Amino acid sequence: MERMERVLSHFEQEAKDYDEIIARLIPDYELMVSIMVDFINKDRQDHFSVIDLGCGTGTLSKAIALRFPHAAITCVDISEKMLRIAESKLETDIATIHSDFGQFVFPQKYDVIVSSLALHHLEKDADKLSFYKKIYAALPAGGIFMNIDVVTAGNDRIQKIYMDHWKEFMVANTSPSEVEKKWIPNYYAEDRPTSISTHFKLLEQSGFGQMDCVYKNYNYAVFLAEKS
Repeated sequence: MERMERVLSHFEQEAKDYDEIIARLIPDYELMVSIMVDFINKDRQDHFSVIDLGCGTGTLSKAIALRFPHAAITCVDISEKMLRIAESKLETDIATIHSDFGQFVFPQKYDVIVSSLALHHLEKDADKLSFYKKIYAALPAGGIFMNIDVVTAGNDRIQKIYMDHWKEFMVANTSPSEVEKKWIPNYYAEDRPTSISTHFKLLEQSGFGQMDCVYKNYNYAVFLAEKS
């Protein structure tokens, strides 16, 4: 099975349990979502457009909708089941686009572009760069891109500490056997994360001038880039 077909298969199978799985596997996910929403460069009463890339079950989009009731939200995901759950979770109308990142074309410009636990599926740094260039082009001046994602360390020693810490978190919430036989193998088979420093280099090459990492906990981070 091709890697992205495997990813899609897992998402389709796990859609109904996705939120519970995220809580068991991702440290401080709710906090990361809250932090991202805090850094959206808009006021509560503003009318603006948002697109959520790889929206999953719509947790991030719902948090944005609750903070910014006049935001026009579009959700993109490779899994139709995820999109249907996102539609039912949000208490406001949203637009949905069923697409993977390889085929995705932004239909318009968006004031805010967000993503959560999704862009690490892009295979190579060159693919991430190409996608960041699309994101840059889809933002107006003053627009902001924000991402929650798994990242790697700058060297093997630090990466081992990252992985050990992550395994400890997962084992506290699920069985050691499930961690070692399912979640860690899935990570190596499906995910292609890179380091924060590499993300910043790629974002800069895409045209962004202002970037920051606003939260980091070992191998998970929230970072942003603004278009001047």
